[in-house]
Amino acid sequence: MMVDYQPTQQSRVDLRELKELVRHGENKYVEFKLKTNHPEKIVREMVAFANTDGGKLIVGIGDDKSIKGLKFPDEDEFILQRAIEKYIYPAIDYDVERLVVEGEREVLIYTIHKSPFKPHYVDLDGIAENRRAYVRVADRSVQASKEMREILKGERKALNIRFHYGEKEQILMKYLAENKNITVETYATIASIPRKVASRTLVVLVLANVIKVQPHEVQDFFLAA
Repeated sequence: MMVDYQPTQQSRVDLRELKELVRHGENKYVEFKLKTNHPEKIVREMVAFANTDGGKLIVGIGDDKSIKGLKFPDEDEFILQRAIEKYIYPAIDYDVERLVVEGEREVLIYTIHKSPFKPHYVDLDGIAENRRAYVRVADRSVQASKEMREILKGERKALNIRFHYGEKEQILMKYLAENKNITVETYATIASIPRKVASRTLVVLVLANVIKVQPHEVQDFFLAA
């Protein structure tokens, strides 16, 4: 079974560790970018790391795992700094370091820390309704659903969740005992409840550690804890 390689986030990265990170490839904790083209897209990865378990975004690495490096790292760092300040709301906690590689080129290594102030959003136009949150799923950053955003808010508040184990909860647990997972829509259907009620119930049960959530690009899946 393959296990995601989680880098040590407190120490500086040397060339040997960089090669080890690259060898393991992208995963939940590591993302590669060749250049700083489209910085408005790169900040999605940073937001996803902050909203999940933290991670490293390394700029100057090719899709083929080649360590290309950057010819003008000052410019690339400036571009990303501006994008982070402009497009991420609220601000994330991160560190950046530079490492000289072959040919005197440099890579930029951004360490994004798991945030106690999630959810963080990508805000491209300053309109609150258009903000998008992202979470890290395996080696991808996916847009957070309404349910996932509420879960992130609840985790931030660290509430002592209490709930009534009523008929709709019994229906849910019975279904999960017989099936691998469930979606909000399926739950609303089998329990004959409005989608809003199904959504809120699932969020509460995740925060109470009764069930777990698996974020997905299309729709989230909920399963027994």
